Amino acid sequence: MALHFDQTEFDARRDRLTIEMAQKKLDALLVFAQESMYWLTGYDTFGFCFFQCLVVKADGQMVLMTRSADIRQARQTSTLDNVVVWTDRDGANPAAELRNLLNDLDLLGCRIGVEYDTHGLTAKNGRLLDEELKTFGTAEDASAIIPRLRLFKSAAEIAKAEKAAALSDDALDAALPLIKQGGDEGAILAAMQGAVFIGGGDYPANEFVIGSGADALLCRYKSGRRKLNKNDQLTLEWAGAFHHYHAPMMRTVLTGKATKRHQELYEAAYDALVACEEAMVPGNTFGDVFDAHARIMEAHGLTRHRLNACGYSVGARFAPSWMEPQMFLAGNPEPIAPGMTLFAHMVVMDSDSGTAMTLGRTYLTSEGAPKPLSRHGLDLIVR
Repeated sequence: MALHFDQTEFDARRDRLTIEMAQKKLDALLVFAQESMYWLTGYDTFGFCFFQCLVVKADGQMVLMTRSADIRQARQTSTLDNVVVWTDRDGANPAAELRNLLNDLDLLGCRIGVEYDTHGLTAKNGRLLDEELKTFGTAEDASAIIPRLRLFKSAAEIAKAEKAAALSDDALDAALPLIKQGGDEGAILAAMQGAVFIGGGDYPANEFVIGSGADALLCRYKSGRRKLNKNDQLTLEWAGAFHHYHAPMMRTVLTGKATKRHQELYEAAYDALVACEEAMVPGNTFGDVFDAHARIMEAHGLTRHRLNACGYSVGARFAPSWMEPQMFLAGNPEPIAPGMTLFAHMVVMDSDSGTAMTLGRTYLTSEGAPKPLSRHGLDLIVR
C-alpha cells in the first residue's frame, strides 16, 4: 500500500467530515471529486473522468464504486477495504448500479448529499444520478463540504506544500539560464518540468503556462512554441507538485532591456502583491485581499488591464486545474485563517501596447503576516 499520510491523519479527516455531515443531518455523502477521495482515503487515479463514487455514511463507513481498471489502483493507493466495480458495457447506467449499492447500504429513504460541483460528475451522469435518486431518497447539493474542510491544512499537509514550493523554486532555477536570445520555449518547459520530476514531484493538475512575445499576454497554456528574441517578454505560470499538493508561482521574465511600460507594470504588480500580503491576515476575507489588489491597480490606472480575480487557495488537486474554489475576488466573504496555503498572482496585460507583467507566489497564512513559501524574491527579472 502506497500512502502519503499515516492512518491517524486519515482518521482525523474522516472524523471532521462526519461531524460536518451530522450538523447538516446527512445520512450519506456521495463523493465524486477526485481530490475529495484522495484527501479522505489516499485514493490516487485519473480514472475519475469516468463514473466513480465514494459513498460515505454518517458513521464513517466508506465504499468506493469504480471501474475494473481502477480496482487495483484503489487497493494499492488508499485506505479503502471495500471497493466494488460497476460493469462497463454498451448502454451501461452506472447510476443505477450506484442506487443498488445505496440500497444494500440501507440508505433507502435517507437524506443524501451529493458532490455535484466537480469534473468527476459530468452533466450527463448527474442527470442519470438524479433520476435514480428521485424515488430513492432526498438528495441535496453538498459540493462545498469537503472543499471547505480541505481549506485548512494539517501540519502534514503543510509539509507537502513546502516541498512543492521548493520544487517550484527549482523549476525557476532550471529555466533562468535558458531564458535568453534564441532560447527555446520547449527547452525551458522541459527544464522546468524535469526539475520537478527529478526532485520527486508529480505532474501538475494543469499544464504550465508559457508564452513569449504577443503570447506573453495569455493566461492559459496553448500549443505551439517559439524562440526568444533579443528584447522579449516571457510569461510563466507553473507549480511544483508533491503528492499532488501544489505551490504555484508566476513571473514575466524579460530578455534584453525592460521597456518603460514594463517597468511601470512591474511596479504596479509589486505594489499590489505587497498590499495583498498585508491584507492576507485573520480578520480579513478573501474579498478584502482582492480589494487590496484592485485598489492598487486603480491607483496605477490599470483597472482595465487587470483580471477579476487575483488568486485562490491551493492544495491537493487533480486535472483539469490546480485552482481550489475559494478565490480572491470581489465580495468573497470567506475569512482568512491560519493554516491556509494561498496563491496570489498579479496579472497585468496591456493589449494596447502589447506589454505583459505578472508576479505571483504561494503563501502559508498564520496568526499574523503570511509566510511566502518561495525562496525567490520579487525583483523584476531581466536576462
